[in-house]
Amino acid sequence: MVRFRRSCRCSACATGRTMRIPVMSVPLMCLGFASGTVLADRVAIDLRGGGRIVGELLSEKADALFLDLGHDVIRLPKDQILKRSAGTDAPAQTTEPRGVAEDTIGGFYRTGGVEGQSVKQLVDQFGEGVISIDTPSGKGSGFILNEDGHAITNHHVIAGETRISATLYIKNANGGLQRVRVEDVEILAMNPLMDLALIRLPKRSDVTYKPCHLSVDELSAGDGVFAIGNPLGLERSVSQGIVSTRNRNFDGLVYIQTDAAINPGNSGGPLFNLKGEVVGVTNMKATAGDNLGFAIPTRYVKDFLRNRDAFGYDKTNPNAGYRYLDAPRRLKPRDASGSTGKPAAR
Repeated sequence: MVRFRRSCRCSACATGRTMRIPVMSVPLMCLGFASGTVLADRVAIDLRGGGRIVGELLSEKADALFLDLGHDVIRLPKDQILKRSAGTDAPAQTTEPRGVAEDTIGGFYRTGGVEGQSVKQLVDQFGEGVISIDTPSGKGSGFILNEDGHAITNHHVIAGETRISATLYIKNANGGLQRVRVEDVEILAMNPLMDLALIRLPKRSDVTYKPCHLSVDELSAGDGVFAIGNPLGLERSVSQGIVSTRNRNFDGLVYIQTDAAINPGNSGGPLFNLKGEVVGVTNMKATAGDNLGFAIPTRYVKDFLRNRDAFGYDKTNPNAGYRYLDAPRRLKPRDASGSTGKPAAR
């Protein structure tokens, strides 16, 4: 948010672990399939971590499958497989995001991304899900979670505010972007310790909300990332970098540290990996140095969303977003002589 230079004071705790699939970009002749059954069927694999993989089944062994994704060959341990479909149940490879609803209550958010696309293509595909948040005291960023208009931003972006609006950037027929301002944004849940807030944009007949997808895989140092937001009010700015470290500790919480440019106004916006998945929510930077930005990992976001009823916003609570102004002081009445009733100075 433009007015704030937030220093971390988070002390919440969340747990979550996902599995990472090792990828091998090597010639097929080197894989040594002789000890397993060699196949050539197309399969769709649903993972226990929430992702989905579609490809040609090259070989099956007792403990693993080998899949050809077209651009990579992977070894997939069987203990990571939730469901396996074959034949007509396995759709062809596509560049559309393969989102899988993780929250079974209405599919509150989705996970999954796409492979083999440039940052430019990913920005074009997922950029409409990034929004600008406006309050009387400043500007921040956020991103859409689902078609019902639920969105994530930072707590400090909307703290102390109730008059909240959002600006969407929607593609028009000419290929450009059109600003659409949405008023009366509703606060649903707030967690000041995690610095997260859940808001809802009202439904409109002329607007289709396009969600961003949360990540499944864990990050590693050196992974490429990019951020979209409104630094210093400069709308739709894209910055690119890498993960400097995935577990920088501040006050008992770990944050993603990145050298991608993060500035006031980026707060609440998404940090994407190179599959177009949201891996973090940008929320602060080191003001005394350069290329030291930080983001809240999505495992904390998922925990916040799963337990959103515990953080529900109550407008009747005096500790909620309303700000109460002191009543003006009443002046003491003067008598006919002009005296205020105070003893004369000696």
